[in-house]
Amino acid sequence: MKQTFLNLLLSLFITAAFAKEANAQSVQQNLNISFLLDLSDRIDPKKNPGIYQRDLQYIKSVQRAFINHVKGKKMLLLKDQMQVFFNPLPNIPNINELSEQLKVDFNPKTSKKDFLNIEKVYTDNPAKIYQRAIKDGNYVGSDIWKFFKNNVREYCIKPQHRNILVILTDGYMYYKDSKIEEAGKSSYITPQFLNLKKLTTASYQSIMKQKNLGFIPFPYNLKDLEIVVLGINPSIKNPYEEDVIKQYWADWFKAMKVKKFELRITDLPSSLEPVINNFIQGSHKP
Repeated sequence: MKQTFLNLLLSLFITAAFAKEANAQSVQQNLNISFLLDLSDRIDPKKNPGIYQRDLQYIKSVQRAFINHVKGKKMLLLKDQMQVFFNPLPNIPNINELSEQLKVDFNPKTSKKDFLNIEKVYTDNPAKIYQRAIKDGNYVGSDIWKFFKNNVREYCIKPQHRNILVILTDGYMYYKDSKIEEAGKSSYITPQFLNLKKLTTASYQSIMKQKNLGFIPFPYNLKDLEIVVLGINPSIKNPYEEDVIKQYWADWFKAMKVKKFELRITDLPSSLEPVINNFIQGSHKP
């Protein structure tokens, strides 16, 4: 009887200790990483040589950081996931199957095979998606603004997770069916649009403030979402284009109370990998 009681106490102690450890593990350690891929003509090799290959390397950098994070956790505490989104869905063969395979969920039942499989899937499938989109040549564009309007809260924010959205885009925003302007604010920007608004000089900030320019925000509180924008590729014809693009995105994110964000121009994947690692590890400062 005494031994049974001691065993019960020991069991309760172990259970309580594990619960305490699991509870002590910050929500920050449960990663939920989402990709939003811009498959517009920015990836056309004739228009922008090398861009799609860089995108693929950026994706691999995020995947490696994710795997390193997961490997650093105890199996019983695994609660991490990663997925890829498009808006609209590209019209290429097997896109549903390819994107479904890119949805990964690591939990206590995850096997060693799953760890190995994610590296292969995140090497093969993005390459297939980009190459098929390029081969099709009918670039449907990317409606990032509408994705934020309709999907970002439901798709990219999970309770009890650190939610990170990685957007691969050139920084311009345009989709023919979402071209809206309201009191200075717009759902899009293009090089031509920025020239039209005279945002080509050092006084771009005062012009934006005076004319109330910026992306149309939504009345959302995205305090549980962190965002990394990779691949911003400003026109070389305007020396202030990079600054203006970043101002548009920063103001938009701040208006929607995004927890923190990073805006990076297109660069060598080897140069951006430390930035990606630092962000995912939580050492990035807003």
